[in-house]
Order: sequence, then structure tokens, then C-alpha cells
Amino acid sequence: MDRTGLTFSIESFTVERSKIKEFALAIGDDNPIYYDIEAAKKEGFRDIPIPPTFPTVIEMWGGLDFETIIRKLDLNPLMVLHGEQEYEYFSDIYAGDTISCYAKVTSHVEKKRMDLITIESVYKREEEVILISRSNIIERKG
Repeated sequence: MDRTGLTFSIESFTVERSKIKEFALAIGDDNPIYYDIEAAKKEGFRDIPIPPTFPTVIEMWGGLDFETIIRKLDLNPLMVLHGEQEYEYFSDIYAGDTISCYAKVTSHVEKKRMDLITIESVYKREEEVILISRSNIIERKG
């Protein structure tokens, strides 16, 4: 079954300082710009910025978590691998920003022993596109 064209969305997710701090702690990044507003402002940011891979948090807490995507794509979670992730930033994202996201399956290639699925997610702050991420999901076949 070709999954190309399937869509998902997050209507809104407000980035919280506490979530940025939790994420930075979880990935072991001790850069003070993720913990202290004054350190962030000293480096030229208007508020605490997100770490580069933080969009995973937006997806997870916004409703595009692993289980939801697996269910909507009708995949076997025991056979799924995360193949690749890419982030293309057009603007910084800060604590307090409200983000929406629209995701679409842009490619589905069926091989003999696996399916390769590419999902492109477009993140917006109001109407401004601020980030595009692309992820590849691999489902191995029995």
C-alpha cells in the first residue's frame, strides 16, 4: 500500500522554557543559553532558543509521536527503524513561540525486504515557515 500523500498536523504547540531545559539535560548539552535567559540574551537571542534537534519534542508532545505515526501509517512497530533525520532552519525558535506543524509522506518506496518512507514536516510560527524537517522511516519485512 503506497502511503505517499498521507498527512498529519499539529495545530499549535507552545515552546516552554522547562521543556527546553529538560531536553538539553536529556541530551547532555550544558550550554547555558538553554538554561538561563540572561546567558541567551548575552549571546544575541531574544529568549531561550531550542537545541537543534528539539523539534522531536514538538512532535511528541504535539501529537505526532511514534505511536501515532506508526498507527496512521499501519506499520509494525517491532520492524521499524529510524533511518535519517534532517533539519533545515529558516529562523530561530524560542521559548514562548507557538508553533504549528504540517507533515506529509513525500515518498514511499517498496523494496523486496523493506519499505522506505520519507516524511517532510513544515513548522510555522504564525504564517512564517521557520523549519522544515525530513525523516526516513524503514519498515523491515519478515
